[in-house]
Amino acid sequence: MSVARTPADPQANRRAHKGIPEDRFDRVERSGRVGAHRVTVRPRYVWQYLIAALLGFALLTTAGIFAVQSIGNVEALPLLGDKGGTADTQKPATAKLDPKATVAVFNGTPTENLAGALEKIIPEKSWGNVVYAGSAGKDDVKISAVFYRDAADQAAAAGLAAKLGGISTYETKDYADYGARLIVLIGEDYAGPGIEEAKKMTAEDSAPDSSEPQINPETGNTVDPVTGWDIDPDTGWPIDPSTGQPVDPSTAPAQ
Repeated sequence: MSVARTPADPQANRRAHKGIPEDRFDRVERSGRVGAHRVTVRPRYVWQYLIAALLGFALLTTAGIFAVQSIGNVEALPLLGDKGGTADTQKPATAKLDPKATVAVFNGTPTENLAGALEKIIPEKSWGNVVYAGSAGKDDVKISAVFYRDAADQAAAAGLAAKLGGISTYETKDYADYGARLIVLIGEDYAGPGIEEAKKMTAEDSAPDSSEPQINPETGNTVDPVTGWDIDPDTGWPIDPSTGQPVDPSTAPAQ
């Protein structure tokens, strides 16, 4: 019966031959590392790099979404004091209207139809060409202004601002997506043209349509447009409110 023997270390054999006792350095564990190694081997965590890459991608994607959503946001219009709008501190240009200048109008007040009124007035007066009119993101804008993106449009902005009651003008490098050279923002201080027209438009919008029959909400009967009385559903004649009886329309008094 043979017993397997561990191969003797040559260094240990030489030390034993010289009578030197064996120590812990004579039995060194064998590995693939060669030479002097003073840095402890650390495991590689590949999953950490993967998670970091995924988080970075998610953050960049989210930032991109917010950037896209912010484009065309009317609430971001530069107001007085904002970095996006710069007041005309240089020598004012001579005001000169440009009927071909494209204009976008935004109503930043609670007054309904104010932008719609200016949408009609500006081209009718040859003050510019309105390509968009609507409400701003907020209805509590304090200061009215005309914004322009190109310094070459300063004179046109000043001319339009003068016609709109002498409101301020500001230069901005933003909001090219509106497709307009001039941007009109109507604020609380606005006292220019269009206010009365806006009120008239609002009244017309709220007025009942004369082409549709009116219904008495108390009785549910159709109202006769001539007398203003309820129409009897059986006879089709107006009902005299003093008697409660249907009356021949030919004899009913006109109101």
